[in-house]
Amino acid sequence: MSRRSISLAVLLGLLYSSTASVAAEGSLVARSSEFVAAAADRLAAYVRVNTTNPPGREIRGADFLGGLLDEAGIDYEIVESAPGRANLWARLPATTGRKEPGLVLLNHIDVVGANAEYWSVDPFAGVVRDGFVWGRGAADTKGLGIAQLQAFLALAASDAERNRDVILMATADEEAGGFYGAGWMVQYRRDVFDGVGFVLNEGGGGVLYGDDTLFVVEVTQKVPVWLRVKASGRSGHGAVPRAETAVTRVVRAGHRIATSPFAPRVIEPVAAMFAGIAPYQPMHLREHYANIRSAVQDPEFLAGLQIANPADHALLRDTCSLTTLVGSDMINVVPREAAIELDCRLLPDADIDEFVALIETMINDAAVSVERIMSFTPSVTSTKTDLFDALTTVTARRFPDSSILPGVSTGFTDSRFFRDIGVNAYGFAPFLSDPDVPLGLHGADERLSIENLEDGTRTLIDLLEQFVTR
Repeated sequence: MSRRSISLAVLLGLLYSSTASVAAEGSLVARSSEFVAAAADRLAAYVRVNTTNPPGREIRGADFLGGLLDEAGIDYEIVESAPGRANLWARLPATTGRKEPGLVLLNHIDVVGANAEYWSVDPFAGVVRDGFVWGRGAADTKGLGIAQLQAFLALAASDAERNRDVILMATADEEAGGFYGAGWMVQYRRDVFDGVGFVLNEGGGGVLYGDDTLFVVEVTQKVPVWLRVKASGRSGHGAVPRAETAVTRVVRAGHRIATSPFAPRVIEPVAAMFAGIAPYQPMHLREHYANIRSAVQDPEFLAGLQIANPADHALLRDTCSLTTLVGSDMINVVPREAAIELDCRLLPDADIDEFVALIETMINDAAVSVERIMSFTPSVTSTKTDLFDALTTVTARRFPDSSILPGVSTGFTDSRFFRDIGVNAYGFAPFLSDPDVPLGLHGADERLSIENLEDGTRTLIDLLEQFVTR
């Protein structure tokens, strides 16, 4: 039966179908076909549960997942960090005397918004068509959540001895920073993670380069620093322009930031990642990727890379994107205050205080203030762990001749909360993506192929068998 406790306190676009070698007969994978076969229908149903953030309402998704756990007779808990902002977890305890550090299978319930005007299907209808499950969250991360759930259920249904606890966890608020979700859990329910040594989360996965398959496991990420740049001045009528206003000041500040790229630099995890993916790049870029420390000294290379591959370019320097502009709400009123907001992402070796001071120097206007909205601490997970070894073994077994390497993410995930408390967190979604296929992630027509979902579920089942039962 389920158990619910209530507390009122506070990237890869995975669309490409794949083939994988069938695990040996008699393995947990071969005995779990019913869990694999049910994944697509369950994902379609999960997509129909609208958990758009804001406002979140993740309680709907938690209740949906809880119903599936009820059907399997698995105990779980749901806790609300605020009304309707729900987090769910279920635990399979170790069954052997030799108990290794536990594993959390982490995914998030909330999804970003979807404007149906730009979709070819209703984004919350959970349409199954042309071999895909369509809808908001299919790839980010309800598809991963269902694959993890099905693997978790397959492990629970088996008679295999478990050498460590396995926790399935679905959290709130990841798309808005995770403070009502994984961050809240780490702060207020640290007891759930007693004995946990590993987290497997979104943030990495398989990429198809022609006939080659490369798995990238996220081990660190750029550090978000969100800033509000605010200017003040005299308000007045739009018919009487002034030499200086809050709007002109903030626009000038934004222009200086947007047109002054930060100096490039290459940290060691990025250098290793670029060297690893160099053989998969177009011929004219392979030497540059293999020797990226030298390549970043060439302004023409950097300019071309930003156009051709902005995600890779963003790993080679600190960045700021101007994302919001707030002024008057009436066209004929000059506002007393105006502001822009900056989504800045820093390489993990940066000093945040020094970076904010640099922004103030670039603006060079005493009437303009810089406010820090949010920032996180940098952290890196080592690859010298049993879980990374298991990922290497399983991907090689299921995808012969594939490669695996640690990677750096431009975006941030909930993994950072666990790295901050000393837990090894990896980004690994067990699906394959094609760089030439539009992602749909956070955009229109988000979808995940059924074959990809089923193969990914098999890969996670294989991983649990490798890491938990041996």
